Amino acid sequence: MKVMLVSKKRLAVYLAVLLSAVGVLLYSSQNTSQVFNEDTASERLLPIYNVDRGEEKVCALTFDAAWDDADTDQLIEILDRYGVKATFFMVGDWVEKYPESVKKFADHGHEIMNHSDTHPHINQLTEEKIKEEITKCADKIEAVTGKRSTLFRGPYGEYNNTVIRAAESLGHKVLQWDVDSLDWKDLATEDIVTRVTKRVKPGSVMLFHNGAKNTPAALPQVIEKLQAEGYTFITASELLLPEPTTINHQGTQMAAGEES
Repeated sequence: MKVMLVSKKRLAVYLAVLLSAVGVLLYSSQNTSQVFNEDTASERLLPIYNVDRGEEKVCALTFDAAWDDADTDQLIEILDRYGVKATFFMVGDWVEKYPESVKKFADHGHEIMNHSDTHPHINQLTEEKIKEEITKCADKIEAVTGKRSTLFRGPYGEYNNTVIRAAESLGHKVLQWDVDSLDWKDLATEDIVTRVTKRVKPGSVMLFHNGAKNTPAALPQVIEKLQAEGYTFITASELLLPEPTTINHQGTQMAAGEES
């Protein structure tokens, strides 16, 4: 009986030690997982959606060019009429297919930037393929305009850390937008105008598309209304701040040290 009693006590001690050890391991595992997740979140890279320009009423008008070029002359005429310089993110295949339109936009002082070579789902590609898409498009732009692109916008607005790192390694900042016209949905002219003008703020980047049904009709009204409110249209590269900069959690580019 005595031996049996001692064994039970030892068993109880062993069980207590074991439970304590399991508790420590579980606590440690939870903390490790939490730290890992926090580190992962902190390393998530963001593109630029808009720019902190304080109260300065400047904004950038940008177009994605991947469809036909039927409205090239019309867009140029509208932009010339109001003295507005825009930034066109062009797909390499579009540049290759419509070099005369590319040259017209460039000759009228508009920026030509990079929208990939073939308009793929860029965040599904390897780093090597991403670099190939950006490089081929940059080569085609340079061949027509004599200038190499310095900004990149992923097709469909897609991006991830690999896309951003690949673009930056090739000398391209990744630029999105904070005001979407949704013109590609063939919204009514008045809906496009209202949607855009209500959302623009100092440092905004607007997204339009060439080849969209009602953009030529909406564009003059958008420009007139914003200019009447005191806004000046500048190119996307002019909108960006000089380095060093940082990008806050909302995708706003800010001068380094000013992130809130």
